[in-house]
Amino acid sequence: MTPPSTAAPLAGRREWTAFVVLLLPLLLVSMDVSVLYFAIPAISRELDPSSTQQLWIFDIYAFALAGLLITMGSLGDRIGRRRLLLVGAVAFGAASIGAAYAQNAEMLIAARALLGIGGATLMPSTMALVRNMFRDDRQRTKAIGIWSGCMAGGIALGSVMGGVMLDHFWWGSVFLVNVPAMLLLLFLVPVLVPEFKDPAPGRFDLLSVPLSMGAVLPVVYGLKEIAADGYGTVPALCVTAGLAVGFLFVRRQRTRHDAMISRDLFQGGRGFGAGVLLNSIAMFAMMGSAYFTTQYLQSVLGQGAMEAALWSVVPSVAVGAAAPAAGAAALRFGRAPVVSAGFLVGAAGYLLLTVTGTDSMAVLLTGAAVIGCGIVAVAATVSDMALAAAPPEKAGSAASVLETGQEFGGALGMAFLGSLGTAVYRREVTDGAPAGLPDGALDTARETLGGAAVVARELPGEAGDSLLALARGAFVSGMHAAAVGGAVVLVGAAVLAAAALRGRDSGTAPDAGPVRAEAALGTHRGPH
Repeated sequence: MTPPSTAAPLAGRREWTAFVVLLLPLLLVSMDVSVLYFAIPAISRELDPSSTQQLWIFDIYAFALAGLLITMGSLGDRIGRRRLLLVGAVAFGAASIGAAYAQNAEMLIAARALLGIGGATLMPSTMALVRNMFRDDRQRTKAIGIWSGCMAGGIALGSVMGGVMLDHFWWGSVFLVNVPAMLLLLFLVPVLVPEFKDPAPGRFDLLSVPLSMGAVLPVVYGLKEIAADGYGTVPALCVTAGLAVGFLFVRRQRTRHDAMISRDLFQGGRGFGAGVLLNSIAMFAMMGSAYFTTQYLQSVLGQGAMEAALWSVVPSVAVGAAAPAAGAAALRFGRAPVVSAGFLVGAAGYLLLTVTGTDSMAVLLTGAAVIGCGIVAVAATVSDMALAAAPPEKAGSAASVLETGQEFGGALGMAFLGSLGTAVYRREVTDGAPAGLPDGALDTARETLGGAAVVARELPGEAGDSLLALARGAFVSGMHAAAVGGAVVLVGAAVLAAAALRGRDSGTAPDAGPVRAEAALGTHRGPH
Protein backbone atom coordinates (compact mmCIF):
# COMPACT_ATOMS: atom_id res chain seq x y z
CA MET A 1 0.00 0.00 0.00
CA THR A 2 0.99 3.61 -0.52
CA PRO A 3 1.88 5.13 2.85
CA PRO A 4 -0.34 7.93 4.11
CA SER A 5 0.59 11.38 2.92
CA THR A 6 2.90 13.07 5.36
CA ALA A 7 1.42 16.42 4.30
CA ALA A 8 -2.07 15.54 5.55
CA PRO A 9 -2.73 17.32 8.86
CA LEU A 10 -3.22 14.98 11.80
CA ALA A 11 -6.36 15.31 13.87
CA GLY A 12 -5.70 16.14 17.49
CA ARG A 13 -7.57 15.91 20.76
CA ARG A 14 -10.08 18.55 19.67
CA GLU A 15 -11.08 16.61 16.55
CA TRP A 16 -11.37 13.32 18.37
CA THR A 17 -13.50 14.95 21.08
CA ALA A 18 -15.70 16.44 18.37
CA PHE A 19 -15.94 13.00 16.78
CA VAL A 20 -17.29 11.51 20.02
CA VAL A 21 -19.92 14.26 20.08
CA LEU A 22 -20.90 13.45 16.48
CA LEU A 23 -21.49 9.81 17.42
CA LEU A 24 -24.39 10.92 19.61
CA PRO A 25 -26.83 11.90 16.82
CA LEU A 26 -25.75 8.87 14.81
CA LEU A 27 -26.60 6.55 17.70
CA LEU A 28 -29.98 8.19 18.32
CA VAL A 29 -31.03 8.22 14.65
CA SER A 30 -30.19 4.53 14.25
CA MET A 31 -31.94 3.69 17.55
CA ASP A 32 -35.12 5.42 16.40
CA VAL A 33 -35.47 2.82 13.65
CA SER A 34 -36.28 0.14 16.23
CA VAL A 35 -37.30 1.98 19.41
CA LEU A 36 -41.04 1.54 18.72
CA TYR A 37 -40.98 -2.27 18.68
CA PHE A 38 -42.26 -2.50 22.27
CA ALA A 39 -44.28 0.70 22.38
CA ILE A 40 -46.91 -0.23 19.77
CA PRO A 41 -49.22 -2.16 22.19
CA ALA A 42 -49.29 0.80 24.60
CA ILE A 43 -49.76 3.26 21.74
CA SER A 44 -52.63 1.14 20.42
CA ARG A 45 -54.36 1.27 23.80
CA GLU A 46 -53.88 5.02 24.25
CA LEU A 47 -54.33 6.40 20.72
CA ASP A 48 -56.44 3.62 19.11
CA PRO A 49 -54.84 3.85 15.64
CA SER A 50 -56.30 1.95 12.71
CA SER A 51 -54.22 -0.83 11.19
CA THR A 52 -53.16 1.53 8.38
CA GLN A 53 -52.23 4.27 10.84
CA GLN A 54 -50.22 1.78 12.89
CA LEU A 55 -48.20 0.85 9.81
CA TRP A 56 -47.53 4.51 9.05
CA ILE A 57 -46.44 5.15 12.64
CA PHE A 58 -43.74 2.56 12.02
CA ASP A 59 -42.83 3.34 8.42
CA ILE A 60 -43.09 7.11 7.97
CA TYR A 61 -39.83 7.69 9.83
CA ALA A 62 -37.82 5.46 7.50
CA PHE A 63 -39.56 6.85 4.40
CA ALA A 64 -38.90 10.48 5.31
CA LEU A 65 -35.31 9.64 6.20
CA ALA A 66 -34.64 7.78 2.95
CA GLY A 67 -36.45 10.28 0.73
CA LEU A 68 -34.57 13.35 1.96
CA LEU A 69 -31.02 12.07 2.40
CA ILE A 70 -29.83 13.26 -1.02
CA THR A 71 -31.49 16.66 -0.61
CA MET A 72 -30.05 17.23 2.85
CA GLY A 73 -26.57 16.11 1.86
CA SER A 74 -26.54 18.62 -1.00
CA LEU A 75 -28.01 21.34 1.25
CA GLY A 76 -25.26 20.73 3.83
CA ASP A 77 -22.59 21.25 1.18
CA ARG A 78 -24.14 24.65 0.44
CA ILE A 79 -25.07 26.11 3.83
CA GLY A 80 -22.49 24.27 5.93
CA ARG A 81 -22.56 20.80 7.44
CA ARG A 82 -22.29 22.00 11.02
CA ARG A 83 -25.14 24.48 10.50
CA LEU A 84 -27.36 21.77 9.00
CA LEU A 85 -26.48 19.45 11.88
CA LEU A 86 -27.64 22.06 14.38
CA VAL A 87 -30.87 22.68 12.46
CA GLY A 88 -31.44 18.93 12.41
CA ALA A 89 -30.82 18.67 16.14
CA VAL A 90 -33.51 21.29 16.81
CA ALA A 91 -35.96 19.52 14.49
CA PHE A 92 -35.17 16.10 15.96
CA GLY A 93 -35.57 17.32 19.53
CA ALA A 94 -38.82 19.19 18.81
CA ALA A 95 -40.25 16.21 16.94
CA SER A 96 -39.32 13.92 19.84
CA ILE A 97 -41.33 16.09 22.24
CA GLY A 98 -44.23 16.18 19.77
CA ALA A 99 -44.18 12.40 19.44
CA ALA A 100 -43.99 11.84 23.20
CA TYR A 101 -47.07 13.96 23.88
CA ALA A 102 -49.09 13.12 20.75
CA GLN A 103 -52.81 13.12 21.51
CA ASN A 104 -53.89 11.02 18.54
CA ALA A 105 -52.48 8.81 15.79
CA GLU A 106 -52.36 11.63 13.25
CA MET A 107 -50.18 13.76 15.54
CA LEU A 108 -47.84 10.85 16.15
CA ILE A 109 -47.51 10.12 12.43
CA ALA A 110 -46.71 13.79 11.76
CA ALA A 111 -44.13 13.83 14.57
CA ARG A 112 -42.52 10.65 13.25
CA ALA A 113 -42.30 12.25 9.80
CA LEU A 114 -40.55 15.28 11.31
CA LEU A 115 -38.21 12.91 13.13
CA GLY A 116 -37.32 11.36 9.78
CA ILE A 117 -36.66 14.79 8.29
CA GLY A 118 -34.41 15.62 11.23
CA GLY A 119 -32.65 12.30 10.87
CA ALA A 120 -32.04 13.01 7.19
CA THR A 121 -30.14 16.16 8.18
CA LEU A 122 -28.15 14.46 10.92
CA MET A 123 -26.93 11.35 9.10
CA PRO A 124 -25.07 12.81 6.09
CA SER A 125 -23.87 15.78 8.16
CA THR A 126 -22.10 13.59 10.70
CA MET A 127 -20.44 11.39 8.07
CA ALA A 128 -19.39 14.40 5.97
CA LEU A 129 -17.91 16.15 9.01
CA VAL A 130 -15.90 13.02 9.80
CA ARG A 131 -14.53 13.12 6.24
CA ASN A 132 -13.57 16.76 6.67
CA MET A 133 -12.05 16.57 10.15
CA PHE A 134 -9.89 13.51 9.53
CA ARG A 135 -7.65 14.22 6.54
CA ASP A 136 -5.00 11.63 7.37
CA ASP A 137 -5.84 8.28 5.78
CA ARG A 138 -5.16 6.15 8.83
CA GLN A 139 -7.09 8.40 11.20
CA ARG A 140 -10.04 8.67 8.82
CA THR A 141 -10.17 4.90 8.37
CA LYS A 142 -10.18 4.40 12.13
CA ALA A 143 -12.92 7.01 12.60
CA ILE A 144 -15.14 5.52 9.89
CA GLY A 145 -14.71 2.08 11.45
CA ILE A 146 -15.91 3.35 14.82
CA TRP A 147 -18.74 5.24 13.08
CA SER A 148 -19.95 2.07 11.31
CA GLY A 149 -19.82 0.01 14.49
CA CYS A 150 -21.80 2.65 16.37
CA MET A 151 -24.51 2.73 13.71
CA ALA A 152 -24.88 -1.06 13.74
CA GLY A 153 -25.05 -1.11 17.54
CA GLY A 154 -27.64 1.65 17.69
CA ILE A 155 -30.23 -0.35 15.78
CA ALA A 156 -29.85 -3.29 18.19
CA LEU A 157 -29.89 -1.05 21.26
CA GLY A 158 -33.00 0.82 20.17
CA SER A 159 -35.39 -2.03 20.83
CA VAL A 160 -33.79 -2.81 24.20
CA MET A 161 -33.88 0.84 25.22
CA GLY A 162 -37.55 0.97 24.29
CA GLY A 163 -38.30 -2.09 26.41
CA VAL A 164 -36.43 -0.75 29.44
CA MET A 165 -38.15 2.64 29.26
CA LEU A 166 -41.58 1.06 28.93
CA ASP A 167 -40.97 -1.07 32.01
CA HIS A 168 -40.75 2.12 34.08
CA PHE A 169 -42.50 4.94 32.20
CA TRP A 170 -45.29 5.64 29.71
CA TRP A 171 -44.90 5.02 25.98
CA GLY A 172 -43.85 8.60 25.17
CA SER A 173 -40.67 8.18 27.21
CA VAL A 174 -39.05 6.27 24.33
CA PHE A 175 -38.97 9.56 22.42
CA LEU A 176 -37.99 11.86 25.27
CA VAL A 177 -34.63 10.09 25.54
CA ASN A 178 -33.63 12.09 22.45
CA VAL A 179 -34.22 15.52 23.99
CA PRO A 180 -31.30 15.82 26.47
CA ALA A 181 -28.99 14.33 23.86
CA MET A 182 -30.03 16.96 21.29
CA LEU A 183 -29.60 19.75 23.87
CA LEU A 184 -26.09 18.48 24.59
CA LEU A 185 -25.40 18.44 20.87
CA LEU A 186 -26.59 22.03 20.46
CA PHE A 187 -24.21 23.12 23.23
CA LEU A 188 -21.10 21.15 22.26
CA VAL A 189 -21.11 21.22 18.44
CA PRO A 190 -20.58 25.02 18.09
CA VAL A 191 -17.70 24.78 20.54
CA LEU A 192 -15.92 21.70 19.20
CA VAL A 193 -16.89 21.12 15.57
CA PRO A 194 -15.54 23.41 12.83
CA GLU A 195 -17.70 24.44 9.90
CA PHE A 196 -17.19 22.99 6.42
CA LYS A 197 -18.99 23.78 3.17
CA ASP A 198 -18.47 23.97 -0.55
CA PRO A 199 -17.00 27.41 -1.39
CA ALA A 200 -18.57 27.41 -4.87
CA PRO A 201 -21.67 25.17 -4.77
CA GLY A 202 -23.78 26.82 -7.48
CA ARG A 203 -27.53 27.32 -7.24
CA PHE A 204 -29.62 24.86 -5.29
CA ASP A 205 -31.59 22.78 -7.80
CA LEU A 206 -35.13 22.85 -6.40
CA LEU A 207 -36.61 20.63 -9.11
CA SER A 208 -34.22 17.84 -8.17
CA VAL A 209 -35.75 17.66 -4.67
CA PRO A 210 -39.13 16.18 -5.75
CA LEU A 211 -37.35 14.11 -8.40
CA SER A 212 -35.02 12.54 -5.83
CA MET A 213 -37.93 11.83 -3.48
CA GLY A 214 -40.00 10.47 -6.36
CA ALA A 215 -37.16 8.12 -7.23
CA VAL A 216 -36.40 6.88 -3.71
CA LEU A 217 -39.75 6.67 -1.93
CA PRO A 218 -41.79 4.53 -4.37
CA VAL A 219 -38.95 2.02 -4.73
CA VAL A 220 -38.38 1.71 -0.97
CA TYR A 221 -42.13 1.49 -0.32
CA GLY A 222 -42.66 -1.11 -3.04
CA LEU A 223 -39.80 -3.27 -1.83
CA LYS A 224 -41.02 -3.12 1.77
CA GLU A 225 -44.53 -4.14 0.68
CA ILE A 226 -43.14 -7.05 -1.32
CA ALA A 227 -41.14 -8.14 1.74
CA ALA A 228 -44.24 -7.97 3.96
CA ASP A 229 -46.97 -9.33 1.68
CA GLY A 230 -45.24 -10.91 -1.30
CA TYR A 231 -45.36 -9.83 -4.92
CA GLY A 232 -48.33 -7.69 -5.88
CA THR A 233 -49.36 -5.38 -8.69
CA VAL A 234 -49.35 -2.18 -6.62
CA PRO A 235 -45.84 -2.69 -5.13
CA ALA A 236 -44.50 -3.64 -8.55
CA LEU A 237 -45.99 -0.48 -10.07
CA CYS A 238 -44.47 1.59 -7.26
CA VAL A 239 -41.01 0.18 -7.95
CA THR A 240 -41.45 0.73 -11.69
CA ALA A 241 -42.61 4.32 -11.19
CA GLY A 242 -39.70 5.02 -8.85
CA LEU A 243 -37.20 3.66 -11.35
CA ALA A 244 -38.74 5.81 -14.11
CA VAL A 245 -38.46 8.96 -11.98
CA GLY A 246 -34.95 7.85 -11.02
CA PHE A 247 -34.00 7.79 -14.69
CA LEU A 248 -35.17 11.40 -15.03
CA PHE A 249 -33.31 12.38 -11.86
CA VAL A 250 -30.04 10.82 -13.03
CA ARG A 251 -30.41 12.42 -16.45
CA ARG A 252 -30.86 15.82 -14.83
CA GLN A 253 -27.79 15.32 -12.63
CA ARG A 254 -25.68 14.44 -15.67
CA THR A 255 -26.66 17.58 -17.61
CA ARG A 256 -26.48 20.33 -14.97
CA HIS A 257 -23.26 21.98 -13.84
CA ASP A 258 -24.81 22.69 -10.40
CA ALA A 259 -26.32 19.23 -9.99
CA MET A 260 -27.46 18.03 -6.59
CA ILE A 261 -25.16 15.01 -7.00
CA SER A 262 -21.88 16.15 -8.49
CA ARG A 263 -20.58 14.25 -11.51
CA ASP A 264 -17.12 14.62 -9.98
CA LEU A 265 -18.02 11.88 -7.51
CA PHE A 266 -18.25 9.26 -10.25
CA GLN A 267 -15.56 10.44 -12.64
CA GLY A 268 -11.87 9.71 -12.82
CA GLY A 269 -11.96 6.12 -11.59
CA ARG A 270 -11.81 7.19 -7.94
CA GLY A 271 -13.84 4.25 -6.71
CA PHE A 272 -16.83 6.15 -5.32
CA GLY A 273 -19.35 4.27 -7.47
CA ALA A 274 -17.81 0.92 -6.54
CA GLY A 275 -18.00 1.86 -2.87
CA VAL A 276 -21.69 2.77 -3.10
CA LEU A 277 -22.53 -0.46 -4.94
CA LEU A 278 -20.64 -2.73 -2.55
CA ASN A 279 -22.06 -0.94 0.47
CA SER A 280 -25.58 -1.47 -0.89
CA ILE A 281 -24.89 -5.18 -1.29
CA ALA A 282 -23.63 -5.27 2.30
CA MET A 283 -26.89 -3.74 3.56
CA PHE A 284 -28.81 -6.20 1.38
CA ALA A 285 -27.19 -9.02 3.33
CA MET A 286 -27.52 -7.39 6.74
CA MET A 287 -31.21 -6.56 6.53
CA GLY A 288 -32.03 -9.78 4.72
CA SER A 289 -30.69 -11.83 7.62
CA ALA A 290 -32.30 -9.61 10.27
CA TYR A 291 -35.68 -10.21 8.63
CA PHE A 292 -35.47 -13.89 9.62
CA THR A 293 -33.47 -13.88 12.85
CA THR A 294 -35.84 -11.52 14.70
CA GLN A 295 -38.89 -13.57 13.66
CA TYR A 296 -37.16 -16.82 14.58
CA LEU A 297 -36.56 -15.71 18.16
CA GLN A 298 -40.15 -14.66 18.72
CA SER A 299 -42.26 -16.87 16.46
CA VAL A 300 -40.27 -20.12 16.36
CA LEU A 301 -38.73 -20.10 19.85
CA GLY A 302 -41.75 -18.33 21.37
CA GLN A 303 -39.73 -15.65 23.17
CA GLY A 304 -41.32 -12.45 24.38
CA ALA A 305 -40.39 -9.21 22.67
CA MET A 306 -38.07 -8.05 25.47
CA GLU A 307 -36.33 -11.41 25.76
CA ALA A 308 -35.86 -11.57 21.99
CA ALA A 309 -34.47 -8.02 21.93
CA LEU A 310 -31.95 -8.82 24.66
CA TRP A 311 -30.75 -11.93 22.86
CA SER A 312 -30.50 -10.03 19.59
CA VAL A 313 -27.97 -7.68 21.19
CA VAL A 314 -25.56 -10.57 21.79
CA PRO A 315 -24.22 -10.67 18.20
CA SER A 316 -23.67 -6.91 18.36
CA VAL A 317 -20.86 -7.40 20.88
CA ALA A 318 -18.74 -9.07 18.21
CA VAL A 319 -20.02 -6.84 15.42
CA GLY A 320 -18.98 -3.68 17.26
CA ALA A 321 -15.33 -4.74 17.15
CA ALA A 322 -15.39 -5.85 13.50
CA ALA A 323 -15.45 -2.39 11.90
CA PRO A 324 -12.33 -0.94 13.58
CA ALA A 325 -10.50 -4.24 13.03
CA ALA A 326 -11.42 -4.16 9.34
CA GLY A 327 -10.07 -0.64 9.04
CA ALA A 328 -6.74 -1.67 10.53
CA ALA A 329 -6.57 -4.71 8.26
CA ALA A 330 -7.36 -2.58 5.18
CA LEU A 331 -4.48 -0.24 5.99
CA ARG A 332 -2.12 -3.18 6.25
CA PHE A 333 -3.30 -5.57 3.55
CA GLY A 334 -5.37 -3.37 1.23
CA ARG A 335 -9.07 -2.87 0.73
CA ALA A 336 -9.73 -5.52 -1.91
CA PRO A 337 -8.75 -8.56 0.19
CA VAL A 338 -10.50 -7.21 3.30
CA VAL A 339 -13.77 -6.51 1.48
CA SER A 340 -13.71 -9.84 -0.35
CA ALA A 341 -12.93 -11.64 2.91
CA GLY A 342 -15.76 -9.77 4.64
CA PHE A 343 -18.27 -10.90 2.05
CA LEU A 344 -17.01 -14.50 2.36
CA VAL A 345 -17.31 -14.34 6.16
CA GLY A 346 -20.88 -13.11 5.71
CA ALA A 347 -21.57 -15.99 3.33
CA ALA A 348 -20.23 -18.43 5.95
CA GLY A 349 -22.64 -16.92 8.47
CA TYR A 350 -25.53 -17.47 6.09
CA LEU A 351 -24.47 -21.08 5.62
CA LEU A 352 -24.57 -21.51 9.41
CA LEU A 353 -28.24 -20.52 9.28
CA THR A 354 -28.92 -23.46 6.95
CA VAL A 355 -28.25 -25.94 9.78
CA THR A 356 -30.69 -24.41 12.25
CA GLY A 357 -33.61 -26.44 13.49
CA THR A 358 -36.70 -25.29 15.34
CA ASP A 359 -34.72 -25.07 18.61
CA SER A 360 -31.28 -23.80 17.63
CA MET A 361 -30.85 -20.41 19.26
CA ALA A 362 -27.09 -20.80 19.75
CA VAL A 363 -26.57 -21.65 16.07
CA LEU A 364 -28.83 -18.78 15.01
CA LEU A 365 -27.02 -16.20 17.16
CA THR A 366 -23.63 -17.47 16.03
CA GLY A 367 -24.68 -17.22 12.39
CA ALA A 368 -26.05 -13.71 12.95
CA ALA A 369 -22.79 -12.65 14.63
CA VAL A 370 -20.68 -14.07 11.79
CA ILE A 371 -22.87 -12.35 9.17
CA GLY A 372 -22.72 -9.09 11.10
CA CYS A 373 -18.95 -9.18 11.51
CA GLY A 374 -18.37 -9.82 7.83
CA ILE A 375 -20.88 -7.26 6.60
CA VAL A 376 -19.88 -4.47 8.98
CA ALA A 377 -16.25 -5.03 8.00
CA VAL A 378 -17.27 -4.55 4.37
CA ALA A 379 -19.43 -1.50 5.11
CA ALA A 380 -16.72 0.24 7.12
CA THR A 381 -14.05 -0.38 4.49
CA VAL A 382 -16.05 0.65 1.43
CA SER A 383 -17.58 3.66 3.22
CA ASP A 384 -14.08 4.88 4.01
CA MET A 385 -13.04 4.29 0.40
CA ALA A 386 -16.05 6.17 -0.98
CA LEU A 387 -15.55 9.14 1.33
CA ALA A 388 -11.83 9.25 0.60
CA ALA A 389 -12.65 9.31 -3.12
CA ALA A 390 -15.03 12.25 -2.75
CA PRO A 391 -13.71 15.80 -3.03
CA PRO A 392 -13.89 17.38 0.46
CA GLU A 393 -16.25 20.11 -0.74
CA LYS A 394 -18.72 17.41 -1.91
CA ALA A 395 -18.55 15.29 1.26
CA GLY A 396 -22.19 15.95 2.17
CA SER A 397 -23.46 14.78 -1.20
CA ALA A 398 -21.15 11.79 -1.09
CA ALA A 399 -22.39 10.76 2.36
CA SER A 400 -26.04 11.13 1.30
CA VAL A 401 -25.58 8.98 -1.81
CA LEU A 402 -23.81 6.34 0.26
CA GLU A 403 -26.59 6.26 2.84
CA THR A 404 -29.36 6.26 0.22
CA GLY A 405 -27.68 3.21 -1.30
CA GLN A 406 -27.87 1.59 2.12
CA GLU A 407 -31.63 2.21 2.24
CA PHE A 408 -32.10 0.68 -1.21
CA GLY A 409 -29.90 -2.29 -0.38
CA GLY A 410 -31.64 -3.01 2.92
CA ALA A 411 -35.12 -2.80 1.38
CA LEU A 412 -34.06 -5.03 -1.52
CA GLY A 413 -32.55 -7.59 0.86
CA MET A 414 -35.76 -7.87 2.87
CA ALA A 415 -37.86 -8.05 -0.30
CA PHE A 416 -35.77 -10.61 -2.17
CA LEU A 417 -34.75 -12.92 0.66
CA GLY A 418 -38.05 -12.41 2.47
CA SER A 419 -40.03 -13.35 -0.64
CA LEU A 420 -37.84 -16.41 -1.18
CA GLY A 421 -38.39 -17.61 2.37
CA THR A 422 -42.13 -16.84 2.24
CA ALA A 423 -42.57 -18.84 -0.96
CA VAL A 424 -41.03 -21.93 0.66
CA TYR A 425 -43.06 -21.42 3.85
CA ARG A 426 -46.36 -21.17 1.99
CA ARG A 427 -45.65 -24.22 -0.15
CA GLU A 428 -44.81 -26.42 2.83
CA VAL A 429 -47.80 -25.25 4.88
CA THR A 430 -50.14 -25.79 1.93
CA ASP A 431 -48.78 -29.26 1.23
CA GLY A 432 -48.64 -30.44 4.85
CA ALA A 433 -51.68 -28.82 6.49
CA PRO A 434 -54.03 -31.28 8.21
CA ALA A 435 -57.36 -31.95 6.53
CA GLY A 436 -60.59 -30.53 7.88
CA LEU A 437 -59.40 -27.03 8.77
CA PRO A 438 -62.18 -24.43 9.17
CA ASP A 439 -62.97 -22.13 6.26
CA GLY A 440 -60.25 -19.52 5.82
CA ALA A 441 -57.97 -21.12 8.40
CA LEU A 442 -55.51 -22.49 5.83
CA ASP A 443 -55.28 -19.12 4.09
CA THR A 444 -54.50 -17.43 7.41
CA ALA A 445 -51.95 -20.08 8.41
CA ARG A 446 -50.08 -19.93 5.12
CA GLU A 447 -49.74 -16.15 5.15
CA THR A 448 -47.40 -15.87 8.16
CA LEU A 449 -46.11 -17.93 11.05
CA GLY A 450 -47.93 -15.56 13.40
CA GLY A 451 -51.17 -16.28 11.56
CA ALA A 452 -50.55 -20.02 11.87
CA ALA A 453 -50.04 -19.62 15.62
CA VAL A 454 -53.42 -17.86 15.91
CA VAL A 455 -55.17 -20.62 13.94
CA ALA A 456 -53.40 -23.33 15.97
CA ARG A 457 -54.70 -21.89 19.26
CA GLU A 458 -58.26 -22.20 17.98
CA LEU A 459 -57.92 -25.83 16.92
CA PRO A 460 -58.62 -28.65 19.38
CA GLY A 461 -55.88 -30.86 20.87
CA GLU A 462 -53.28 -32.40 18.60
CA ALA A 463 -54.58 -30.65 15.48
CA GLY A 464 -53.40 -27.27 16.78
CA ASP A 465 -50.04 -28.66 17.93
CA SER A 466 -49.54 -30.37 14.59
CA LEU A 467 -50.29 -27.22 12.59
CA LEU A 468 -47.99 -25.08 14.75
CA ALA A 469 -45.14 -27.59 14.45
CA LEU A 470 -45.66 -27.71 10.69
CA ALA A 471 -45.62 -23.91 10.43
CA ARG A 472 -42.47 -23.58 12.52
CA GLY A 473 -40.70 -26.19 10.44
CA ALA A 474 -41.87 -24.47 7.26
CA PHE A 475 -40.53 -21.14 8.47
CA VAL A 476 -37.14 -22.70 9.20
CA SER A 477 -37.14 -24.29 5.73
CA GLY A 478 -37.88 -20.89 4.24
CA MET A 479 -35.03 -19.38 6.24
CA HIS A 480 -32.72 -22.12 4.92
CA ALA A 481 -33.66 -21.28 1.33
CA ALA A 482 -33.14 -17.57 1.91
CA ALA A 483 -29.80 -18.26 3.60
CA VAL A 484 -28.60 -20.20 0.58
CA GLY A 485 -29.67 -17.28 -1.61
CA GLY A 486 -27.87 -14.82 0.65
CA ALA A 487 -24.71 -16.91 0.62
CA VAL A 488 -24.72 -17.08 -3.18
CA VAL A 489 -25.13 -13.30 -3.43
CA LEU A 490 -22.24 -12.70 -1.02
CA VAL A 491 -19.90 -15.10 -2.78
CA GLY A 492 -20.66 -13.25 -6.01
CA ALA A 493 -20.05 -9.95 -4.20
CA ALA A 494 -16.66 -11.20 -3.02
CA VAL A 495 -15.65 -11.89 -6.62
CA LEU A 496 -17.02 -8.51 -7.71
CA ALA A 497 -15.12 -6.73 -4.94
CA ALA A 498 -11.84 -8.41 -5.85
CA ALA A 499 -12.23 -7.17 -9.43
CA ALA A 500 -13.67 -3.71 -8.72
CA LEU A 501 -11.21 -2.78 -5.98
CA ARG A 502 -8.05 -4.00 -7.64
CA GLY A 503 -5.56 -1.13 -7.58
CA ARG A 504 -7.67 1.05 -5.27
CA ASP A 505 -5.74 0.50 -2.07
CA SER A 506 -3.80 3.71 -1.89
CA GLY A 507 -6.52 5.32 0.18
CA THR A 508 -5.53 8.78 -1.03
CA ALA A 509 -8.19 11.40 -1.37
CA PRO A 510 -8.62 13.22 -4.62
CA ASP A 511 -7.48 16.55 -3.19
CA ALA A 512 -4.63 18.36 -4.78
CA GLY A 513 -3.26 18.64 -1.30
CA PRO A 514 -4.39 19.46 2.20
CA VAL A 515 -3.33 23.09 2.00
CA ARG A 516 -5.43 23.79 -1.08
CA ALA A 517 -8.39 21.86 0.29
CA GLU A 518 -8.30 23.70 3.60
CA ALA A 519 -8.18 27.03 1.80
CA ALA A 520 -11.02 26.09 -0.54
CA LEU A 521 -13.22 25.00 2.33
CA GLY A 522 -12.51 28.04 4.42
CA THR A 523 -11.81 25.75 7.37
CA HIS A 524 -10.18 26.68 10.62
CA ARG A 525 -9.73 24.84 13.86
CA GLY A 526 -11.75 27.08 16.09
CA PRO A 527 -15.51 27.54 16.32
CA HIS A 528 -17.16 29.84 13.78
